[in-house]
Parts: sequence; C-alpha cells; structure tokens
Amino acid sequence: MALRPAGIPGYLNLREHLAVLVGLFLLGATSILSSSCGRSSAEKSITIAGSTSVQPFADRWAEVYMKKHHGLSINVQGGGSSAGIQAAKSGAAHIGMSSRDLRPEEKGLLEVIVAWDGLAIIVHPTNPVDELSIVQIQNIFAGNIRSWALVGGPDKEIHVVTREEGSGTRGAFLEMVMGRMRISKRAIVQDSNGTVREIVANDPFSIGYISLGLVNERVKAVRLDGVEASVENIEDKKYRLVRPFLFVTSGPPGPGVRDFLNFVLSREGQELIEEEGLIPVYKE
Repeated sequence: MALRPAGIPGYLNLREHLAVLVGLFLLGATSILSSSCGRSSAEKSITIAGSTSVQPFADRWAEVYMKKHHGLSINVQGGGSSAGIQAAKSGAAHIGMSSRDLRPEEKGLLEVIVAWDGLAIIVHPTNPVDELSIVQIQNIFAGNIRSWALVGGPDKEIHVVTREEGSGTRGAFLEMVMGRMRISKRAIVQDSNGTVREIVANDPFSIGYISLGLVNERVKAVRLDGVEASVENIEDKKYRLVRPFLFVTSGPPGPGVRDFLNFVLSREGQELIEEEGLIPVYKE
C-alpha cells in the first residue's frame, strides 16, 4: 500500500499531507496524532535500515526525536535500498529506507514518502565543464565518451564513479538517466554517496552522482541540459532528476513507529531536512 498522492514530484499541499496522516491513522487502532500513546517494551527500540542516501537524514530525525522521548532508542543502519526493503519485509527492521520506487516484486509493503530528493551529477570544482546533456552523461557513464575534451573539458581521461548494485541511488540513476544503456565496467564502484563525493572531491578528472542534499563546496553539480540542480528548479519541475525518499513497513506500524512517522511528516521534521537541501513533502 502506498500512502502517496499521484504524480507529484515536489510539494504536497496541506490537504494531501493530511490525507497521508489520516491513512496512517486508519491503519492502526491508536491515533498517530497522539504523542502520549503507550508503547510496548518492544517499541522502546526502533530499528531503521536501508538506503545510505536517506540514512544521514534519518539519523537527524532520530537524534531530535530521541531527545523528546527519553528511554526510546532508534537505531539507524545503512546497507542500501534493496537491503532495507528486504529488512522491512522480513521484520528484521521496523522501517526500511529506500531512495527509489519499489519494484513490482517488492509491492505489498506500506510506503510513505518522507522527502523528495534531486540527483546531482558532480565533478571537481576546478573542472571547466559546467553543463552536460543527458545524452553526454549517458555516453560518459557507458564508457563511450572517455575524454573530457569531447565535452568541453581538458584532454584528460574521464574517471567514472558509480554506486554499487542494490543501491537506490544507482537504481534511480539507471532509470532516469541511463535507460537501456549500461554503466561501464571500467567505472569505480563505491558503497555510499559520501564516498562518491570524497573521490570526486579529490580527483579533478572524475564524475559521479549523489543526492542533491549532500552536494557541498568540495564538489560541483553540473547543469543538466542547461538547468541548474537546485531545489527551486525541482519545485518548478524544471530539473528532471527527482526521486522519492521512502520509509516502508511490512504492515500497519505499531504505536511507537506511527508516532515517529508522524514526527517525520510534521512541520518540525520536514524543516529539519529542508535545512539539509531536501524537499519537504508538503507545504501549507
């Protein structure tokens, strides 16, 4: 079951946001809106696992939430979107994190969009290339374009950096950028957005892709077909590489988990990740 409105990417309006909360409320016997609801001993600890793209933001939500709820422990783990989805499905985690849409064989889980994220194509800040087309990016990552000179840069070999199989970021990149083309076997494979960013920040001739919310001054996000990778352009539906950040559960969440989900979707929870460059799921 997917608690999401159709065809957004960007903000939900307040009515749509409230519909998500009402949907969660109807899934359980205890209201999600009641912060005083009791927790069983099992719900004194919540395990969240999955996407390393979502992980730093989930860490932030958990940190703030635990300060408000003494005695509650929230354990946030990485492992990738596929692993997180499987952990939620098997019951190994209360919540799975995914930075891609669920595949047909993964449906049946409860999905809640907790944020929207842009996918940024990054290069070293000293690289003179400021803009690439989708076709150029496809051919760079497929290994068909191997020199920066062919796209307006120096006569140096392009070092392609990609995410590992099972990564939601890689899955989103394959779906939104590569289409039927495959990533070159010559590409350097890394297991997190942070390590991709680190390699690009230290290699003037590399290129990679990471969450827009993790772009900092050490790397440069190139324009895509003339459009800057920015929150404003995503909201205006000009920038095309946009993906959902999902929390998934194997069924109706218990009171403690519902309470945490309500916090994540609250004004306070959404402002926390907006400060970090993600796009909240609703606005008033």
